[in-house]
Amino acid sequence: MRKLLTVLIGIGAAIGAALAVLMLRFRRNQERADKVWAAFEAPPLDLEPVQRLTITPLIDARTTGAPLIGEPGVSYLLQTDETRILFDLGLNGRRTTPSPLQHNANILGVDLGAVDAVVISHRHLDHVGGLKAEAGHSFVLPATRLAQGGAPVYVPEPLHHPSADVQLVEGPQRIAPGVATIGPITRALFLMGWTPEQALAVNVAGRGIVLIVGCGHQGVRRLVERAEALFDEPLYGLVGGLHLPVTGSPVERVAGTDRPPWSPLTREDVWATIDYLQAKGFKRVALSPHDSCDWTLSAFEEAWGGDFEVVTVGRRIEFWGNSYGERV
Repeated sequence: MRKLLTVLIGIGAAIGAALAVLMLRFRRNQERADKVWAAFEAPPLDLEPVQRLTITPLIDARTTGAPLIGEPGVSYLLQTDETRILFDLGLNGRRTTPSPLQHNANILGVDLGAVDAVVISHRHLDHVGGLKAEAGHSFVLPATRLAQGGAPVYVPEPLHHPSADVQLVEGPQRIAPGVATIGPITRALFLMGWTPEQALAVNVAGRGIVLIVGCGHQGVRRLVERAEALFDEPLYGLVGGLHLPVTGSPVERVAGTDRPPWSPLTREDVWATIDYLQAKGFKRVALSPHDSCDWTLSAFEEAWGGDFEVVTVGRRIEFWGNSYGERV
């Protein structure tokens, strides 16, 4: 009994020490991120409008059914009047060949080798193609042409690839007609540490700015404030993840957030996010299920009604200059 007690005390001490180290790192990263945010001056971007934006989810947690494959990662194909952009590279947690990204692209008739650019939102395994890529500060490209430098790959922090044309994004910049990255915004995450993440903005004629987001680790307020500083056009739509898993396991509610384990995300946080986005004028929202729970998805649907949808592989999301267009 005494031996067991000694073991339990040792385990408790080790857990306490680990939490203390994490808290110290978190506080330091938080202070650093706040300083970077306060010092940054976002130069306005003059972004010409596009008449059409189509987003084809290639990887996400939900699909329209077999033979499409769902997984807790993200990869979307963005198509505008002139440009095709691959946003994020999925997870491929089982390391299959072909990867779920390539498999779904084949099913949906998407030629991944024909994209004009690749944008990686942030260096987490479910966005760069797996744990090995994340650990190696790299990414996995699904098409030979891309891997051979056939299109630029825009990254928010230094990432390496043996042959791709890697372009480090250090601030907001136009990357295609009507399309810009709003630049990396860094968040101090409790478990995952220092996390720079970029999002895309597309100016849809007669509508305004549509934001395409990977996980939303930046925090919704800083995402919106950055976009407001960059563009004169109103904020119109948001597509992607906001990392709001308020139900489910405690790990899901803590991992990827700036909250310690004893203060996880709550339903009140979700309603506050909804109130904030509605106050900022967002007319349409398509939320990713890869990092938000069913309860959150239902809350967003209640708030936006028919102007809300769950990002689903096999179902395109369309924004038109003069009308919504048909959601297929």
